[in-house]
Amino acid sequence: MRYYATASGPKVREAMRGGALGQIATPGSGHRVQPGVDWCADNSAYTGRYPGDEKYLTWLAARRPYAGRCAFATAPDVVFDAAATLARSLPMLARIRAAGYPAALVAQDGLEDLAIPWNDLDGLFLGGSTGWKLGLAAADLAAQARRRGLWVHLGRANSLRRLTYARSIGCHSADGTFLAYGPDRNLPTLLGWLDTINHPAPAIPDRRTTP
Repeated sequence: MRYYATASGPKVREAMRGGALGQIATPGSGHRVQPGVDWCADNSAYTGRYPGDEKYLTWLAARRPYAGRCAFATAPDVVFDAAATLARSLPMLARIRAAGYPAALVAQDGLEDLAIPWNDLDGLFLGGSTGWKLGLAAADLAAQARRRGLWVHLGRANSLRRLTYARSIGCHSADGTFLAYGPDRNLPTLLGWLDTINHPAPAIPDRRTTP
């Protein structure tokens, strides 16, 4: 499973260039997309810094040379509101694709009760409230997306437990702010988590005999 982090500090950027991490870039972060690094584009709506549709598309267009390594670019969303997110995202999905990027819908609370335009999506980003995105509805949406061959991503994963959960429901990737606060200190911990997730210890065979 891939972890997309902010490019916070030289050691983190080195880990990205070495393939241990991917980069999450947003219009509000100010970080450059690192050349030769797998990355994803988020829209900054969660932090309240979405620049508007035209400026977002301009921001994506400026990074078009790196689009081939971009797993997805999220359409604009409304935090915790699936119906409002669909209304906001639908006009943008085709425009993001036309800009040369895979388009992802940010899943918010209540999406399971709405008609999802699966054919217009290349990815599903599990956002929403913590309770919703860790619940059965989001897990079922992840499974539906996987069956359709879409990329599945879990947002705000800042612990081994959360990463383990993301992998258990079939996510291809996750992101978080764990490295944004103390990148040098937290980088070895995060890399250890990813090693645990991606290279689990083999199961010890049960050699007991049945009487």
